[in-house]
Amino acid sequence: MRGDDQQQDAMWSYISPERRVPEDHPLRPIREMVNVVLKDMSRSFARIYAREGRPSIPPEHLLRALLLQVLYSVRSERMLMEQLDYNLLFRWFVGLNMDDRVWSPTTFSKNRERLIDAAIADKFFERVLVMAREAGFLSNEHFTVDGTLIEAWAGHKSFRPKGSTDDPTDDSGNPTVDFRGEKRTNDTHESTTDPEARLYRKSNGTESKLCFAGHVLMDNRHGLAVDGRLTEATSRSEREAGLEMAWDLGRRHATLGADKAYDTRGFVDGLRELNITPHVAAKKRSAVDGRTTRHPGYGTSQNKRKRVEEIFGWLKTIALLRKTRHRGKRRVGWMFRFALAAYNLIRMRNLAWGSA
Repeated sequence: MRGDDQQQDAMWSYISPERRVPEDHPLRPIREMVNVVLKDMSRSFARIYAREGRPSIPPEHLLRALLLQVLYSVRSERMLMEQLDYNLLFRWFVGLNMDDRVWSPTTFSKNRERLIDAAIADKFFERVLVMAREAGFLSNEHFTVDGTLIEAWAGHKSFRPKGSTDDPTDDSGNPTVDFRGEKRTNDTHESTTDPEARLYRKSNGTESKLCFAGHVLMDNRHGLAVDGRLTEATSRSEREAGLEMAWDLGRRHATLGADKAYDTRGFVDGLRELNITPHVAAKKRSAVDGRTTRHPGYGTSQNKRKRVEEIFGWLKTIALLRKTRHRGKRRVGWMFRFALAAYNLIRMRNLAWGSA
């Protein structure tokens, strides 16, 4: 029998969001892990909020909403608030009731600034690592370091001479700017849109872009990110950030894999001073010799290090960090660390399910 096409909306629903979400939904284990992390961070939240006054958006709700934005590739806060308004799965994950009012995008962005100022992303990332270590997903011996470029929210037309006050544009929508034949460098020019972005190109034959450099230190056992940071894009940033992250590991006997860009005397000697064996890909005139490359562990590190590209691929496609939506190294770096924490949560879920 054919049913009637009734258009009348029901006034009441007796099914809770908890019951609507399937028991085997991938977000369930992630939400359980996130709840444990947020509970451990309660004291950190208490320090950044006043004891009196009007209640603001709970920081737990903010972080869960930001996780959804990263996990589901939501490109803007406005679209995220729209999804929260009618998407029952999103409401359940964040912790909103069916009738709770959704925040405006401006209010959401302003409240997020409080978390950025308090470096909550770093604390969230560290708590996720503690959970991974307790679950046995991290080792203390074998690591990989690599870097990638993250395009800034700025175009070539905004890259103008420093201190310039004239406005050569003749169209406010899409101005015509002719810089053909003009020598433009980071020493003499800067972006008016994002002054902290640097003009840089990955290699010869590729175009120059205004960008930042993102760096990741990966554990070779299960491919989890154990450290990450954002710096200015320079020819030395990969090696400098790599040594900084290696220093944070402490003086332990470990190995560190890397590609040929890290095969320099300064980087190799710096690792050896930290008692870390440099398993970098060797050039023709390499800073590493047979004392390192003859061991089977060197070949294993060279195979394992390629897995770091999975992290960068996920960050640029799913987390939408191919071209950032934020301006300034502080905001972009905060989102970079937070996205790495989201990636680790997904890896831990897959490892727990045995699908990694």
